[in-house]
Amino acid sequence: MIVSMSAVLLLGLLIWFLLRIRYLRWADFLICGMFGFLLAATGAGPLVRTALVGLSTFLGQLSF
Repeated sequence: MIVSMSAVLLLGLLIWFLLRIRYLRWADFLICGMFGFLLAATGAGPLVRTALVGLSTFLGQLSF
C-alpha cells in the first residue's frame, strides 16, 4: 500500500507538471493510465468510483 501511494503521488505530480507546461504526447496517456490503475488500488479508489457514479447519474438525469 505504501509503495502504491507513493507511486500515485509521483505520477500525479508528473501529470500535473506535463499539463502545466502543455507538453502532451502519447506517453502522457500511458502515465495517466498507470496513475488510474494505481489510484484504484489505494484506499481512494472506492471514493473516486462513488464520485464518478454520482456524477454520471446526475448527468444522465439532465435533459436538454
